[in-house]
Amino acid sequence: MVQSLGNHLIVELYDCRKEIINDARSVEKALIEAVRISGARMIQSVVHEFNPHGISGVIVIEESHFSVHTWPEYGYCALDIFTCGDEIDHYSALQYLKKEFQAKNLSVTEMKRGMLDLPVKLLHKPESEFIEGKNAKRAAR
Repeated sequence: MVQSLGNHLIVELYDCRKEIINDARSVEKALIEAVRISGARMIQSVVHEFNPHGISGVIVIEESHFSVHTWPEYGYCALDIFTCGDEIDHYSALQYLKKEFQAKNLSVTEMKRGMLDLPVKLLHKPESEFIEGKNAKRAAR
């Protein structure tokens, strides 16, 4: 049975409100809220503001990541929403970000990542035996 490790939305937001997508605090706040809305679990946020304009940021989540790169001078945002498993509501997160950035148009490409043909249900979290074996290898170093 063919299954995927994750789902990857590659998003382009056009005609965004320039003041919003050029403000690091606004962009980070929107990304964090989008993660919450999706049901993902945030690990860490890193956002950088470029001079004279533009923001790049990533929210590392237990299930992978949300990232953004903005070009306020063109009203454009590039987003990645990459999640493992099938419990994360990435489309609600995307709709929230479209609204927050006041995008008038968007384009979405969806990719299934890590397509594997396995005879059993794919596990998105390692089994304890695998983790114990990995820790045993680290201890042996």
